[in-house]
Amino acid sequence: MAKNTQLVFAFFYALVVAAATRTNIKIQSEADASLNAKLQTNTNFRVGTGIYDITGPAAEVGMMGYAMAGQISAGLHYRLRARAFIFSDPITNNRIVFVSTDSCMIHTGIKSGVVQKLQAVYGELYSDDNVMLSGTHTHSGPAGYSHYMIYNIMSFGFQSKNFDTIVSGIVAAIIQAHDNLSTGGKIFMNIGELLESNINRSPSAYLMNPLSERQKYAYNVDKTMVVLRLEDDNGNELGMVNWFAVHGTSMNNTNLLISGDNKGYASYLFEKYKNGNSSLPGFGPFVAAFAQSNEGDVSPNTKGAFCDNGMPCDFAHSTCGGLSQNCIGYGPGKDMFQSTEIIGQNQFRKAQELYESASTALQGTVGFIHTYVDFSNVTVSSEFTSNGQTGYTCSASLGDSFAAGTTDGPGDFDFVQGTNSTSTNPYWNFIAQFLSEPTAQEIACQAPKPILLNTGDMTLPAPWTAKILPIQMFRIGQLVIVGVPGEFTTMSGRRLRNTVLQTLIANGAADNDTVIVIAGLSNAYSHYITTFEEFSFQRYEGASTLYGPHTLAAYQQEFSKLATAFALGKSYPPGPTPPDLSYNTYDFLPPVIVDEPPIFGSFGQVYSDVKADYELGDIATVIFYGANPRSDFKTQQTFLTVEMIDNGVWTVIATDGDWETKFMWQRHYLAESLITITWEIPENTTPGTYRIRTFGSSKDILGNLTPYQGTSSVFIVN
Repeated sequence: MAKNTQLVFAFFYALVVAAATRTNIKIQSEADASLNAKLQTNTNFRVGTGIYDITGPAAEVGMMGYAMAGQISAGLHYRLRARAFIFSDPITNNRIVFVSTDSCMIHTGIKSGVVQKLQAVYGELYSDDNVMLSGTHTHSGPAGYSHYMIYNIMSFGFQSKNFDTIVSGIVAAIIQAHDNLSTGGKIFMNIGELLESNINRSPSAYLMNPLSERQKYAYNVDKTMVVLRLEDDNGNELGMVNWFAVHGTSMNNTNLLISGDNKGYASYLFEKYKNGNSSLPGFGPFVAAFAQSNEGDVSPNTKGAFCDNGMPCDFAHSTCGGLSQNCIGYGPGKDMFQSTEIIGQNQFRKAQELYESASTALQGTVGFIHTYVDFSNVTVSSEFTSNGQTGYTCSASLGDSFAAGTTDGPGDFDFVQGTNSTSTNPYWNFIAQFLSEPTAQEIACQAPKPILLNTGDMTLPAPWTAKILPIQMFRIGQLVIVGVPGEFTTMSGRRLRNTVLQTLIANGAADNDTVIVIAGLSNAYSHYITTFEEFSFQRYEGASTLYGPHTLAAYQQEFSKLATAFALGKSYPPGPTPPDLSYNTYDFLPPVIVDEPPIFGSFGQVYSDVKADYELGDIATVIFYGANPRSDFKTQQTFLTVEMIDNGVWTVIATDGDWETKFMWQRHYLAESLITITWEIPENTTPGTYRIRTFGSSKDILGNLTPYQGTSSVFIVN
């Protein structure tokens, strides 16, 4: 009888755990009070971390973010990484995967490709539901990895090799995290305020929000950083992940080197801090992610925006003499590299402080929920709209002010931010109508946005922007991560966080100590999301809010529904399926035909050598004859090494993953390439004898790749 009772209890327990896994929420107290109590007080989590290279083409491919025709990659400052974290609850076996990538954003095809590859290995263990991919929003990564046309224009179409590198790199990072999953562990959370690292680049739009709402907050941007400290069951440190809102635009639109911008640099610093000299960048056991949040109107260019004559720009429209082009935001440094360094260091130091003092243990269980929504066709209840009336989302479009750009990267053609109701560029609006002319209904729906690009109806040679988007929530104890497929402005992010929190509280699944973070640019991309009031002003962010003035309200409504189901333990419909556009891609970029060595020379031969000796702080420079790096990304490898000789053995002390090195490519004659490598010698460098090496692969006329290497003369660092 006792044995039968045990079997019955085991069967009942299995059903309860399966239900919790299926519906992705806490187990209901009425099902098993003791088990529910155990779940609520649980502080034991299994944690796994992984990191992998996703760098992509370092030559001849347009860069993603600024949409500048002349911003074509011509080298590498430091490598881009995918940083993966798996959190698993040993009681329910629920697990979630959060990945922060050094990329401008995540696109639908990337998420789909990652999930497909994971399911080929692990079956249904990982899915759309429990995998969240979030981009840091660097504007210095290569483009061409979306299946939607508008994001591939500057890269001359879809770059399949770049897409595959990103997907494979994310999957490899997740596999590492899966293989490294601890048997148990703790997650500690800490929250602090980081100042002098971000400003609002559209303060005139922010002021459109109600005064009573603005008075609730000390700043017109979020200054809060949320940090997680991850340990295994023996107290060994595994990793760190934090969320802080700031754009990846410290590197400006003149930059041609692949870079992770300020967040990538902060990750580099934290991993170096924890891993020391025991491992090269990207290969240490400790993984640190500086993830993105609601950065839509948040700039790292903390000096503000100025005209050429040093005077402040026009406040309302960010113009100089009526033009946007000369109104430029400046960071705290003497140039974009130093500004990136300063903003990255600020984030690193605050994260370091919060990490080392983190003492609040997350407790509870792990949960997740996910659905798809057609955001071009949402009826929004008056409960969520700012004007108290039923609202509707619209077919996607971009307004005139989109083309004006921002103070982080002004646009062209005399467009101006803050253009509402009447276009300032009737000529370009007339040209754009040949791509797709908006209907009267679409114009009325998007008002007061003057429609420049009617992207929702533009389908040639492929759809330009998405309609069906994912929304997602993760829970780890008292932390809730809200995954959004776009860039929420400061106030829109605050409203969404409040909606989610109040919905959970109303349904008994949270209290005022619950922390809600927004993981921006996650799983797909749909440009910006402003408040209704900010939309009316039509700065860049409002003009880039695709689905009209009630877009934020639609997100609040749909997340409220999702959070309600999450809290009550109910399953939720998966929503409409996004279209598979993987077979509808176009590449207009000519391939690398052939690489040629110098006449009577060879690949890797020195073109211009280093000097005989350098002082600390100097820049050592060598130029090699090489090959186009677009043929071989050297994934998980390096295009360069800086080496020191010690007791007759050359030891690598820096690679192209380090901040102080730069790898620059230029075409030389028709098919020759020159590779310039610089090493800014750190002040803490050990005096001694050094050399610089380069590595690459040359392509012959038949398409075969042949590895080569080159070595500079030795030099002394005094």
